[in-house]
Amino acid sequence: MTDTIDIPVTGMHCAACVSRVQGAAEAAPGVSGAVVNLLTKTATVEYDPAIASPQSLVAAISATGYTAQLPVPDQPAAQRQQQQDDSAALEYRGHLTNGAASLVIGVAMMFVPMPFAMAHSTVRFALLIITSLVMLVAGRQFYVRAWIAFRHRSADMNTLIAIGTGAAYLFSTVATFVPDLLARHGVAADLYFEAVVIIIALIRIGYALEARAQTQTAGALRALINLQPKTARVVRGDAENDVPVEQVAAGDTILVRPGERLPVDGDVVGGASFVDESMLTGEPTPVQKVVGSRVVGGTINRTGAFTYRATTLGDASTLARIVRLMRDAQGTRAPIQRLADRISSVFVPAVLIIATLTFAIWFVVAGPAGLGHAIAASVSVLIIACPCAMGLAVPTAVMVATGRGAALGVLIKGGAALERAANVTTVVIDKTGTITEGKPTVTDVIMAVPENVNRAELLSLAAAVESRSEHPIGSAITDFASQSGARAATPSSFEAITGRGAIGVVDGRAVIIGNAAMMSDSDVDVAGLNADAERLSAAARTVVFVAVDGTLAGLLAIADPIKATSPEAVRRFIAMGLEVVMLTGDQPAAAAAIAREAGISSVIAGVLPEGKVEAITKLQRTGKIVAMIGDGINDAPALAKADVGIAVGTGTDVAIEASDITLMRGDLHAAVDAIQLARQTMRTMRQNLFWAFAYNSVGIPVAAGVLFPAFGLLLNPMIASAAMALSSVSVVTNSLRLKRFVPNRQSR
Repeated sequence: MTDTIDIPVTGMHCAACVSRVQGAAEAAPGVSGAVVNLLTKTATVEYDPAIASPQSLVAAISATGYTAQLPVPDQPAAQRQQQQDDSAALEYRGHLTNGAASLVIGVAMMFVPMPFAMAHSTVRFALLIITSLVMLVAGRQFYVRAWIAFRHRSADMNTLIAIGTGAAYLFSTVATFVPDLLARHGVAADLYFEAVVIIIALIRIGYALEARAQTQTAGALRALINLQPKTARVVRGDAENDVPVEQVAAGDTILVRPGERLPVDGDVVGGASFVDESMLTGEPTPVQKVVGSRVVGGTINRTGAFTYRATTLGDASTLARIVRLMRDAQGTRAPIQRLADRISSVFVPAVLIIATLTFAIWFVVAGPAGLGHAIAASVSVLIIACPCAMGLAVPTAVMVATGRGAALGVLIKGGAALERAANVTTVVIDKTGTITEGKPTVTDVIMAVPENVNRAELLSLAAAVESRSEHPIGSAITDFASQSGARAATPSSFEAITGRGAIGVVDGRAVIIGNAAMMSDSDVDVAGLNADAERLSAAARTVVFVAVDGTLAGLLAIADPIKATSPEAVRRFIAMGLEVVMLTGDQPAAAAAIAREAGISSVIAGVLPEGKVEAITKLQRTGKIVAMIGDGINDAPALAKADVGIAVGTGTDVAIEASDITLMRGDLHAAVDAIQLARQTMRTMRQNLFWAFAYNSVGIPVAAGVLFPAFGLLLNPMIASAAMALSSVSVVTNSLRLKRFVPNRQSR
């Protein structure tokens, strides 16, 4: 048995940092897996509590030089996000303050002419002292973490910065104290103090810009958290009191006036109104609410006032569940991240080797007189190669995409789900409640000849058995019987037969209700109503036979109207090049009629839940990447089996838990939007990784001086540090473009 813990980790800035922390976590005794996210600053660790403890895991991560701490037990996701925002704001201010101050100092140092500094030892010593102070204050974190990494026989971004600035500092220190020694060996006693200061300044400012850009990626999550009002107007007796939302108890009656946000989830008990649920569904059209309607905290009451009874509160509320789902999703890694992980694991050692070779080649080719160029080139290689952009390329896209998805009414469970959804080739759609409304009604009642019960008795007996069923068809029969004035009865026994129907005993009479297969299994002859059953099935009616005391009594025809949006959504799927299959347990004739109306040419009908799983498996065996869309309990196994499970959020919690993507509105257009968003996200991830790799592929050779022989161009270390910072910001900015993603609603 394993437990999972999310450990906050601060101080990470690049893919190599992530690799070190993840390696330390995975190497800890009792750990079966670990995922470290650069953007959310968390390490998600699976461990055996009999071997490891949260304290030991925190200690293992802290030993790498990064700051890890125990998470607060049972901390609400909203509070966790607020703490993360506060920490990010503090980090931003620290980087900006240190960076700005260092930049001012560095620019001032640049105005000191080199000949003047070399002619006056007091000036050289002053520059040395100022640089030392900047390194101790603004650059301290680089050197401390580089030393810790060295002690653990590893290297990261801090190693590159520390060696690069350290080499320039040491050379300048020698030039400060013994310039004649360098001159006797033909080496120009140049000072690089201002370069050291400005490199530190630009890196710290780059971190500030990076932190500022990263906070924007969590904007959708913060917006969701801020949807819940701080207070609720609770009606107790004849008094109305505004109380903190944390003090609302289940069962409290809450009054909501026009224009106000609902503080918690509940059920309407008085009044009526239209409520804007766009925060849930992405649809701007307000939804009518009457007595008995379900309402959700965070939505906006648009018209009339109403009262409702509070039900789910705190972390169990819909809004809290969405926030928790989004945080979990943003902490996951997409499979494409493995490419960056593999490169980052060897990247820093490779850069150290390249920087050493750069120095050696320059020194050999140019001799002692070229020592300054050798130092500048090798320092530029070390600085420009910091792998920050590689570490941010994928998680920033995942975070922005999941946030944008939530705004569209689509909850995506992480980077892996996004990547799989982008590669889907076949969409399998459940019929009832997904393509159709899921609210079937009885359209026909046909009695068997000769009659062994009358019409009223048939409806009463059928409704009594179906009153114990959770199937939508059962609800349609009980509702129709009630509307027809049939006498309510209570079955003395009941048993549901999955995929067939149900049996029960009502007033001492044995009642069997179900499809033709159910009747066949029970040895009930339905030949007398076969013609009617075939006619109704051809008209997209679901036929349910009723037998009483072992004899056919009649049949009920149920129609589940197709959703108005389903045909257009199917056309959008097809326009995207996707194969669309309808999968249902309904009878083939009825299923075919619905499929024709929805524009679906491929139908798999008459299958049990395990049959749905087998149908998905067969499609996968042919090499197809399958997305399954469903909403019922019987869809959960198929949702889990599919490459991508997409649950309609208006369905059951079981289906939602088994899915990779949840649609917060019962509309297939949301599923199309989800796949389009996934495809755009993968394009963005690939762009980010391409530019991150291309940046280093071009930047490192230029920094090493490959353009110097032909063009006399040698990259200044200060420019290299600015380029490194801007590369990270550019990756984050590219990911932020996903916030403006708009689904293509054209079907042709």
